[in-house]
Amino acid sequence: MEAPRPAVEGSRRGAQASRLVDGLRAYRLIAGMWIRSTMTYRASFAMTVFSNFAGSALDFVTIMLMFSRVDELGGYSLGEVAFLYGLSTASFGLTDLALGSMDRLGLRVRDGTLDTLLVRPAPVLAQVAADRFALRRLGRITQGLLVLGYALVVLDIAWTPLKVLMMPVMVVSGAGIFAAVFVAGGAFQFVAQDASQVQNSFTYGGTTLLQYPPTVFAKDLVRGVTFVLPLAFVNWLPALYVLGRPYPLDLPEWVAFLPPLVAVGCCALAGVAWRAGLRSYRSTGS
Repeated sequence: MEAPRPAVEGSRRGAQASRLVDGLRAYRLIAGMWIRSTMTYRASFAMTVFSNFAGSALDFVTIMLMFSRVDELGGYSLGEVAFLYGLSTASFGLTDLALGSMDRLGLRVRDGTLDTLLVRPAPVLAQVAADRFALRRLGRITQGLLVLGYALVVLDIAWTPLKVLMMPVMVVSGAGIFAAVFVAGGAFQFVAQDASQVQNSFTYGGTTLLQYPPTVFAKDLVRGVTFVLPLAFVNWLPALYVLGRPYPLDLPEWVAFLPPLVAVGCCALAGVAWRAGLRSYRSTGS
């Protein structure tokens, strides 16, 4: 006798929730192991955090050098560009901290070490994401937040309760969108195997793109990161609403409030891609 449909759906949702809990627990345990290992040498940890901070800061130094020669970049002041930069860097930094090891998946596929993850009683995605968890990446997050703080001080923004609420929502939603790109890039490496640089062009390259105003890019590129790979929802669309700036594509104002939905949708699609990639894996040499 066939089980009632509501019972089947409830059982499926329960299994998915159980897998999610197992994944988070595995991630916490693996990341905790790497954190304890890192903190064994505290002086080395402090130096690597500072180097990460300084390396990230060079991007903003480049922007400041540009503004030493011009008053505006694409019609935007230094404070406005700093606002875009801070949001993009903070969002990306959070994702890089949590999922920065995803670009090593291609190497695991090639040398066969991914097989060891498949036999462990923990979700593969959690294991890959937490592998070599690098606490030094806090330097990038700190640097992005400092630049964002500078922008908020120098800009004269007409604050409303909605705009204040959008600030943390932008950072979290942006991190979710970047997370989807990381996971989808990892899924692609099941097929391509040597595609870490392709993945980095969308992750690291994407955050660099978003650090500058959309008006400095061709409209075809802006359309691409709005309707194809929706990186524009990380900061461009919501940030321009906060700044009171029009979006180059003349989209309605309400799209500035879509980043949470876009993040959820992107993560769902990335999850589908990940499961498809994992099912296609046939061990090394395939």
